[in-house]
Amino acid sequence: MDIKVRSVHKSFAGFPALVGVDLDIRSGELLALLGPSGSGKTTLLRVLAGLEFPDYGAIQFGGEDMAAKPVRERRVGFVFQHYALFKHMTVLDNIAFGLTVRPRALRPAAAAIRRRAAELLELVQLGELAARFPHQLSGGQKQRVALARALAIEPRVLLLDEPFGALDAKVRKDLRRWLRELHLKTGYTTVFVTHDQEEALELADRVVIMNRGRIEQIGTTDDVYDHPATPFAFDFLGTPNVFPGRVEGRTVTLDGDPHPIATQSIHPAGAVDVYVRPAELQIVVSETLGLPATLTDVQRAGPVVRLSARLDGSGQPIELELPHASPEAGGYAVKQRIRVRPRHFSIFPRAEAARAPAAGEASAPAHAERERSRA
Repeated sequence: MDIKVRSVHKSFAGFPALVGVDLDIRSGELLALLGPSGSGKTTLLRVLAGLEFPDYGAIQFGGEDMAAKPVRERRVGFVFQHYALFKHMTVLDNIAFGLTVRPRALRPAAAAIRRRAAELLELVQLGELAARFPHQLSGGQKQRVALARALAIEPRVLLLDEPFGALDAKVRKDLRRWLRELHLKTGYTTVFVTHDQEEALELADRVVIMNRGRIEQIGTTDDVYDHPATPFAFDFLGTPNVFPGRVEGRTVTLDGDPHPIATQSIHPAGAVDVYVRPAELQIVVSETLGLPATLTDVQRAGPVVRLSARLDGSGQPIELELPHASPEAGGYAVKQRIRVRPRHFSIFPRAEAARAPAAGEASAPAHAERERSRA
C-alpha cells in the first residue's frame, strides 16, 4: 500500500505543527520519521492514522483519498509507545480485541478470531504466554503483544509511535533486529517515529528527517548519513565538529590552515562552515599540516577511544573518535599537542549554517556536498 502526502498543514492553537509536508511512502517499505521533540513527526503519524485531521492538504492510501476519513475506515495498525494494553485481558484476548469489536457483519467467527490471535502470538515468538496478563510481562514482551494486536486486523498500513522508547538499551537493540525481520516476513508498509538516530539508521529503508514541522531531508540511510542536506540534518545524525573555512576557485581551506583540504570543490566561492564527524577527524603527524590543538580528555568507550581537545588560538572544543583496536588509538594523554585534519566532511554556506528557517518560512536549499581530502 503506497501513501501520498501532499501539502499537509496542521496547527494547534495557532502553532504550526506541520507546514506544507509532501511525502511519498512506497508500498512495503519501512520508513522512519526522525527528529527532535516538537519537530512534527508524531503529528504526521497521527494524521496518517486518522487520529488527527489536517487543516488542509491531501492524504492518499493506494490512490484513495483519506484526508477526511476516520481511523476506523483507514485499516491502519497503530502501536503506541506505552503499549496501551488492556490490563484486565489476557495476552490472547488483547491481540484478538480488534477483531472482536468489528461490526457483526464483518466479524469473523469466535474460533477464527482465536486462531488468528494464536498465529500472531507464534509470529511474535510469545506462543507460550497466551494466558498471561499484561502485568506479568516484561516491557519487551508487552511491545510484541502490542504489535501483534496491531497486525491482527490485517492492516493496510502499520504505524508505530516511538515503539522502543520505554525500553532499556539492550532490549531496544534486540527488538529492533526482531522488528526488521518481522517486517521482511509480513511486507506491510510501515512508518515508525523515533528521535533515536541509531534506531532509524539501523531499521529503516528510508529516513525522513523533520524539523519545525517541515521535512529537512528524505533518503536512504546511506544518503542521509553520508550526504546530509542541511546543517540541521548533519547535526541531528551525530554531534559534528564545525570549522570555519573558505572556498576559492576549486579549493577548500580551513581558517588557520593554508593547505587545501579539497581541490575539486564545486561549492560557490565564499565563507563556509565545514562539518566533520568525530570519527572523520584525523590526527596528522606534521609540523605545518592541519590545525594545532591540545588534548583535554582521553576516554575509552567500548570499541572506540574518544579524544577531546581545544584548538590553539580560538579555544574551540573538538571531538575525535578512533577505533580502540587501531594502532593510532593508543598513547594519547591529556595536555598532549596534536594537529587535526578532516578526512570526510560536508560544506554549508556560513549564513545557512548560522540560521535555521523559522516556522512559516521556506526551507533552506539542500546543497551540501560531501568531500574527500586529497592532502
